[in-house]
Amino acid sequence: MKIMILANNDVGLYQFRKELIEELRKENEVIISLPYGDFIEPLKKMGCKFIDTPVDRRGINPFTDLSLFRNYRELLKNEKPALVITYTIKPNVYGGFACRLAKIPYAVNITGLGTAFENGGLLKKIVTVMNKAACKKAKVVFFENEGDRQIFIREKIVKEEQTHRLNGAGVNIEKYQVVDYPQGNKFKFLFMGRVMAEKGIDELFEAMRKIISDGISCELDVLGGYEENYKDKIEKYESEGWLHYHGYQKDVRPFIEACHCFVLPSWHEGMANTNLESAATGRPIITSNIHGCKEAVVDGKTGFLANRKDAEDLYKVMKKMTQLSYEERQVMGLAGREHMEKVFDKKKVVGETISCLLKQ
Repeated sequence: MKIMILANNDVGLYQFRKELIEELRKENEVIISLPYGDFIEPLKKMGCKFIDTPVDRRGINPFTDLSLFRNYRELLKNEKPALVITYTIKPNVYGGFACRLAKIPYAVNITGLGTAFENGGLLKKIVTVMNKAACKKAKVVFFENEGDRQIFIREKIVKEEQTHRLNGAGVNIEKYQVVDYPQGNKFKFLFMGRVMAEKGIDELFEAMRKIISDGISCELDVLGGYEENYKDKIEKYESEGWLHYHGYQKDVRPFIEACHCFVLPSWHEGMANTNLESAATGRPIITSNIHGCKEAVVDGKTGFLANRKDAEDLYKVMKKMTQLSYEERQVMGLAGREHMEKVFDKKKVVGETISCLLKQ
C-alpha cells in the first residue's frame, strides 16, 4: 500500500515518528511531503520517498495557504496514495480537505490546539470551521490528550466515534534509558523547547530569579531556538551567571543526564515529548497542570505540577524540589521512569496507531 505523510517540519517527524514510519515501511511504500531540512536525508535512508513541499508554519497569508492547498491537490493526483496521514495544523487543514475532495482515506493527527482555541473570538471561529471541513471525512482523528479530544467533540468539529486518543507520540525507552542521578552542590534545572512566551519562559525566568535571590545555589540550562526575541534577556541572565543558553541541540540526552530536574511551564501542549524523555531518563519533572503536560507526572511522586501562567506557584514548587534530599529526588526520578514504561512506551503507541490506521 502507498502511504503519504504530510507534515510541516522534518525535525518533529524524524524525532517523534521515526519508529512509526519504520513500522509502516515494513509492508508499505511511504512518501513524505514537507519542507527540506537536516533530517530529510535520514528519512530517505529509511526508504521514504521525499517530496519537497513548502509550508509556512506560522504565517496567515491566504495566498500562501491557497498555494499549499493546490500543491496537496496536485500531489494526491500524481501519487494516488491509498492512505494519507497528516500532522500539524496546516497539513491537517489543507491536506485533510484535499484528501476529502479526492476521496482518499486519511488520518488526522491533532498534536496541539495552539492559541486560536484558547483566545476565542473570530480566529477561533475560523479555525473551527476549517478543522470541521478538513476532519469531516477522516478515517480517524488522533489526539494526544483527552482535553483536546473533548474540545473537538464539544465544538462538533468531529464525531466521537471518529476519534482516538493516543498517549502522545510515546517515548523510546530504549533510546532514553535511566542514567545515574547527578551529584553536585549546585542544583541544575533544565528547560527544552522553543524560546517563546507560550512555553512559559517568562514565568520560568521570574521563578529562577526568586530562587537565586533566596540564596539557593542553582542554575538553568535552556535548549531550543528562538521563536521570539529573547536575545537581550537571555544575555543579561547569562551575565548574571545562573543561565546557560545552548540553542537547538540534535541530541538532548547529555543535558537531561546532567540535570537534577526538568521544568516545562508551558501554556498549552498536545503532549510534551520533552517531559516524557526526561522522565524516561530518570529525572523528576515540574510542569504545568494542564492536559498535554500533567499526564507525564504523578504529582508528588514523579514530580510536581504548577499552575499555568503562575510564576509564584512555579517558584514554590521549584524551590520545594531543591529542598528535597538527593535520595528523595532520585526515587522520584525512578518512579517517573516506571510511569513512562507503563503508560508511554513508544512500542505500545506505535502498535495502537497502526491498528487504528489499518482497521477497515
